[in-house]
Amino acid sequence: MLFQKKPNLDWIVAFLGNPGSKYEMTRHNAGFLVGDEFAKAQGVKLDRAKHRALTATCSVAGQKVLLMKPQTFMNLSGDAVSEAMRFYKLPLDRVAVVSDDIHLELGRLRLRPSGSAGGHNGLRDIIDKCGGEGFPRVRVGVGAVPPGWDQADWVLSVFRNQDAEDILRAAARAADALTCLLTRGIDEAMNRFNA
Repeated sequence: MLFQKKPNLDWIVAFLGNPGSKYEMTRHNAGFLVGDEFAKAQGVKLDRAKHRALTATCSVAGQKVLLMKPQTFMNLSGDAVSEAMRFYKLPLDRVAVVSDDIHLELGRLRLRPSGSAGGHNGLRDIIDKCGGEGFPRVRVGVGAVPPGWDQADWVLSVFRNQDAEDILRAAARAADALTCLLTRGIDEAMNRFNA
């Protein structure tokens, strides 16, 4: 009997957001926007259903990378990420996560080698289900909650006009930052992209 060897993998990159056209271009889907930009730059499409996510595999500077957009909804992102980690037997520090951040001005990037969830439910779920805070992340600023707004309503609001243009530019920069993280390491990526 032949046993099929599991494919080797160097990285998992999880782009956080909510599935469905209802959530396209919302602030909480900044991670998905970065995923689309990164996949396009790598010449792949995030369209293969696997590990409760839309996935694609690509090679970045000789490293095999699984890209994933969890389809579990934001608050259960850890379900998809932990399933992929178990399948590929990857440690947490080989998982990079891209998410939105309401504590950063629109379009600003913040890369970190690890850290708390910072009030972000998707990151919190990954921390809870994947074994801790020790994973690099790229956070994309979507702007602070305006006075009088409920936080949930704000993160589910749609980017419009100049904000839409700004977030698409930020998504392209975040894709570049992610490439730097994967190829040159988190320290160099932080030096270059943390404004």
